Amino acid sequence: MSMFGIGGSSSPSSGNINSERMEMAMQELDMVTDIFNRIVSTCHNKCINTRYAEGDLNKGESVCIDRCVAKFFEANKKVGERLQSVGANAGAAGGGAFGL
Repeated sequence: MSMFGIGGSSSPSSGNINSERMEMAMQELDMVTDIFNRIVSTCHNKCINTRYAEGDLNKGESVCIDRCVAKFFEANKKVGERLQSVGANAGAAGGGAFGL
């Protein structure tokens, strides 16, 4: 089965696109695009001089970008883990996520 629910014989209407899966895939694509754009913007502003002297990144810029991206993903991972634990604790206590 493909990512968008096209093809494969496991769905009852194998010729039609599953609209729910398509919507989920579009939301995921939007989230990934947003994260990518935020990483590019943040790390570019932090690591690359606005006066471009060379066509390629120098060693300092490359190292800075590597570290910036790694820190971004580490922070994103920690926030995700924290949100999951808060959601799990709220669910176990009988309340909704985030105390709603």
